[in-house]
Amino acid sequence: MPYDDRRIAMVAMGPGGDPITFWNARYGEPGFAYGDQPNDFLRERAQRLPPGQALCLAEGEGRNAVHLAELGHTVTAQDISPVGLAKAERLAAARGVSITTLCCDLVDFQPEPRSTDLVVAIWMHLPEVLRSEVHRRAAAALRPGGHLILEAYTPRQLALGTGGPRLPGLLLEPEALRRDLDGLELLVLEEQERWVHEGRWHQGHSAVVRALARKHA
Repeated sequence: MPYDDRRIAMVAMGPGGDPITFWNARYGEPGFAYGDQPNDFLRERAQRLPPGQALCLAEGEGRNAVHLAELGHTVTAQDISPVGLAKAERLAAARGVSITTLCCDLVDFQPEPRSTDLVVAIWMHLPEVLRSEVHRRAAAALRPGGHLILEAYTPRQLALGTGGPRLPGLLLEPEALRRDLDGLELLVLEEQERWVHEGRWHQGHSAVVRALARKHA
C-alpha cells in the first residue's frame, strides 16, 4: 500500500475497513445520501466560470457533476463506488445531460497534466499524505487559467457532529490546504461556520474550509 496512513481512512469506514463496501452501502440507501442538489459553494463559484472540461473528485452520486453539466461543462466524475456512480448517471439522464464516470481509487488515479479547466473536490476527506498528493495531482491537471473549487470539514467539526469523518486525521486545516495548493493563486481561502443542508448525512451547523484557486496562465 503506497500510503501507510490510508489505514486511517479504512478505520474510518467502519467494520471491515473496506471503503468500497462502506460507500456502496451508503449510496445504496434510498434517495440521495447527500441530496441531489449541488454544494452551495460550488453553485456560487461555478456560475462565474466559463464552460470547459471539468473533473469532480470523490463525486459520489453525482449532484455536483450534473450541475456542472447543466452549466455547459464536459464533466468526468470520479469515485471509488460503482453504486454511487450508477446513481450519478441516472441523475444526469433525468436532468437531460450527460457525464462521464470513472470508477477508481484516488490512490491510483493520476489525471493527465494540463487536461482540464476545472477540478472540484467537495467533502473529499483523505489521510494527510494521500490528500496532499491528490491535491498536487489536481493542480497539475489544471490547464493554465484553470480553477479548483474545494470545500471540506475542519477539525472543529468534531464538536458539532453534523456530518463528515469522526477522525481528526481526515479533517482539513486551512493552513494545510494552503501548503497543498502552493503554486496556485488562492482567490478564496476561508474558514467559517455555516449551515449545511445536504441530504441525510450533512445537516446542521458545520465548521468548514472553502477554497477557490487558479492556475497561473
